[in-house]
Amino acid sequence: MMSKKYLTALFAAASFLALAGCASPTVITLKDGTQIQTTDKPGFDEDSGFYEFEQIDGKPVRINKDDVHTIKKM
Repeated sequence: MMSKKYLTALFAAASFLALAGCASPTVITLKDGTQIQTTDKPGFDEDSGFYEFEQIDGKPVRINKDDVHTIKKM
């Protein structure tokens, strides 16, 4: 029979892996060469024409799609 401590550790590890799988850190390169790291894949608002995302430091950002050169997963 598995101990409660072992099951707790197993559950914690599985939870961590599930959460890590959800995030997709991304690097956005602007046309001027500036690179911005995001915590997840940026969302695109078609009505406004802006990408919306959260930087690594937690700051929310909006960038015009015309300023974006590339968006790559890290």
